[in-house]
Amino acid sequence: MNSIKNVSKVSVSSPMLGGALTACIWLAVGALLLSLILKLSSMQETLLPMYAMTVHGCASFAGGFSSGRRSGRKGWYFGGSLGLLYALIIILIGFLSVNAGFSSHTWNLLAIVVPAGAIGGMIGVNLRK
Repeated sequence: MNSIKNVSKVSVSSPMLGGALTACIWLAVGALLLSLILKLSSMQETLLPMYAMTVHGCASFAGGFSSGRRSGRKGWYFGGSLGLLYALIIILIGFLSVNAGFSSHTWNLLAIVVPAGAIGGMIGVNLRK
């Protein structure tokens, strides 16, 4: 029997696309964990916006880290741009799904995810092998 020696890998070469995918994966995992914590513990729903912003910040940080690591240079630029792209995607999803407009939560989201992405990008560039 002949074994397959060359297995093709799917690789995302764009730093922004790879970072956006990483951020979306972290967002999905964070939302799932947050919903499980809400269901299985005595956490009140009034605390949910604060924890949701924490999940958004962590997802943007991870996406910025991945973006900076893939780019190898200008981590703050790629990470901050990824944070802005991430925020625009979240705002667009909120607008299209529940007709949510601009509010103080929108500005809070921008104030959290853009710096988190930039910091993640700077760390990602500096931890590149």
